[in-house]
Order: sequence, then C-alpha cells, then structure tokens
Amino acid sequence: MIKILIADDQELIRQSLQILLQTEPEFEVTDAVENGKEVIRSIRKVRPDVILMDIRMPEMDGVICTQIIKENYPEIKIIILTTFDDDEYVFNALKYGASGYLLKGISTKELIDAVRKVYHGTAMINEDIASKVLKLFSKMAQSNIAIQIDEKQTAELKNTEWKIIALVGSGLSNKEIAAKLCLSEGTVRNGLSTILSKLELRDRTQLAIWAVQTGVVNKVFEDEM
Repeated sequence: MIKILIADDQELIRQSLQILLQTEPEFEVTDAVENGKEVIRSIRKVRPDVILMDIRMPEMDGVICTQIIKENYPEIKIIILTTFDDDEYVFNALKYGASGYLLKGISTKELIDAVRKVYHGTAMINEDIASKVLKLFSKMAQSNIAIQIDEKQTAELKNTEWKIIALVGSGLSNKEIAAKLCLSEGTVRNGLSTILSKLELRDRTQLAIWAVQTGVVNKVFEDEM
C-alpha cells in the first residue's frame, strides 16, 4: 500500500485528486491539506510515502515545505504538482530533494504512473520542463556561484526586510510578497531596492541565491512556526 498526502490550496483540486487516487487499490490517501504548515502537522500524525505538493500555497509554499520535510523525513518522496514551470521554482524544489516535478495538465495515467515510479525510487520530471531543468543544472555545474555579504551590511537589515529576502529566495513575485506581508506592492518594490542597496547586490536573482545559500529562506519561516 502506497500512502499519499495531497497538498493544494484549491479545494476542488484536493478533492479531485483524492477521488482519483483512491480508485487505485494500492493507494491510500492519508490526508488532503491546503498549505505547507498543515503538511508538516499531518505527517507527524500519519507518515505518508509520497506527497503530491502544489508550489504556490498560503502560509508556507511548496518549496520551503519540501526543504523542511526532506531535512527531517528524508525517506518521504515529494512530487511537485503545479500549473507553473517557473525556473526558480523548478530549481529550488529539485535542489531541496523533490523526486518529481509535474505540470497539472498531465493525464490520469501519467500521474498514477509517476506516483508508483517515485515511490520505487525513480525521479519524474514532466517532458515540458525537462529541457529547462537540464539547462539550469548545466549552467550551475559550469559556475560555482557564491554571493558574499559582509556582516556589517546584514546588521542594517530590518525585520520586514529579512522577510522580503526570505520570500524572494522562495521565488515569490512582488505581488505575492505584498499579499503575504500585508503590504502594498509599491512598498515591497521600494523595500527590495533598499535591500539591494544595503547588501550591494545587482538584482533579485543574486539576492535569491544568497538567501538560499545562507539558509535565510528556511530560518525566517521556522522562527515563526
């Protein structure tokens, strides 16, 4: 029996996936939740074998949730199931240990096959984004990017600025960050500009790399849990 946890912020998708997966005699859906924090609470009660994880969820997104789960429960397999094929999401989800990255447009058979294969140790990446993933990792293999920031520079950062940095590192847009922190999009844009100036960074990509390398992404959210 393969135990599966579903995580998606849309109730219709959660219910549809649950009905679909439960038609397979070898599958058991242990829970269906709407955000990353609920995922972590759920697996403390019943340990699933595979998690179908949406990327963009409230409270805690799929990238951060994947990182926390793989650090604490490395045996759990995670399939990112999303409508987005954004470069940063693809890279970060796989970097933190996701076993698969599939777009929601796949067929029922493809999804069921993916769950089986991931459970047995095979990585699954949707054909539409496989070439993009290869290019990303090829680029990273060719250059060992390291962003160095002086401690005096980080000492000048305010609490809200740390939160913006963490969310940039998670791949969120200015609009999404604004909604998460209850700020205007203009405030986030200005805050990001101030952060880049304080840290003497060129753009948000450098900031995102630094946030991931230093663990800022995970630490900020863990402190609030």
